[in-house]
Amino acid sequence: MLIHPLVTDTETLTALCNRLSQADFVTVDTEFMRESTYYPDLCLVQVASSTEAAAIDPKAPGIDLAPLLKLMVEDEVLKVFHAGGQDLEIIYNLTGKTPAPLFDTQVAAMALGLGEQVGYTNLVAAYSGVQIDKGARFTDWARRPLNDRQLDYAIGDVTHLADLFPKMVDKLRRTGRGGWLDDEMARCCDPATYANDPEKAWTRLRLPSRKADVLGRLKALARWRELEAQDKDVPRGRIVKDETLGDLAGSPPRSQADLAKVRGLSAAWASNAIGDRLIRCLQDAQPLSADEMPLREPQRPGLSTEGALISDLLKLLLKIRSKESGVAPRLIVRGDDLDALAAGVRDGLPVLDGWRREIFGEDALALVEGRLGFVVKEGRLTMTRLPAAIEESVD
Repeated sequence: MLIHPLVTDTETLTALCNRLSQADFVTVDTEFMRESTYYPDLCLVQVASSTEAAAIDPKAPGIDLAPLLKLMVEDEVLKVFHAGGQDLEIIYNLTGKTPAPLFDTQVAAMALGLGEQVGYTNLVAAYSGVQIDKGARFTDWARRPLNDRQLDYAIGDVTHLADLFPKMVDKLRRTGRGGWLDDEMARCCDPATYANDPEKAWTRLRLPSRKADVLGRLKALARWRELEAQDKDVPRGRIVKDETLGDLAGSPPRSQADLAKVRGLSAAWASNAIGDRLIRCLQDAQPLSADEMPLREPQRPGLSTEGALISDLLKLLLKIRSKESGVAPRLIVRGDDLDALAAGVRDGLPVLDGWRREIFGEDALALVEGRLGFVVKEGRLTMTRLPAAIEESVD
């Protein structure tokens, strides 16, 4: 594979992206820093096809990333990532779109029996027999210049990916499991996954109360913090910690001077500009509207004590079927769907459709309906169909 020198100018980048847009696929990885910023600080982008690879320096003076972003979100070439959530977030922040079409090798690994969150190093070792040198993984990617070892490490992330991706696709085709990934890949591509909407920031917080006025203040505070963090480009926790937001919503100070008494806030907030903005946010907050109030009861039936035991049995069955089929449990069914099944829900559960029903859902129904049981044979836990007489006694 041809490895290009570090790309630092728009002309070279444009020519590279034009060639990659004609490739069968492009593997992508990014290096970034985000310890002290709200938005990830993009420091390096690595791309490869089956024939060439390059690292692109977004911090190079005068470089325009437009050709690269077009390749990511407009060109029809398949983009391949490994555990690409944070890479996709960066692209979304720059374009408002997510890469498509898309393939994530960590998601694919779930269908191929390699676990729910297999690391890149282990995946490369499993498919290529290569042990990756991880010595440069703690690089400060924002510092310049980058040395050869750092660039070789970064480029390796996409060249190894270009080698293992066709092998994974071939195995997915041979096992007939390619279509099993559609739901997960669609979730990866959904822009809503990466949007940080200040109006919805409060929904990520632990609710301090069910009172409309308290929740209204929490919503206003969370929105205010999100905007402050975005404006200053600092992590939201650097503005105010989550627990302090809850305290402020539940017991709002009456004046700015009272902010000096709030645990988790600097005493300087009693007289500075950010403290003034905070107190005005609290004063302007409105009670949460009725249609925004969180539901008191879950939309699906809650679990009784017996239902919780049934859910535990379903988890045991899932573990057995996951091991037998070589598919990660999370790809087969999510925990809340297991609880819903145990509580009697039958409609609208993905686990009762298609391939999920075939490898787990049908047996799960048989278990909760008393037609299937656990037995131990020669020291191994297995499943067995229950005789009709036992089924009737269970009923």
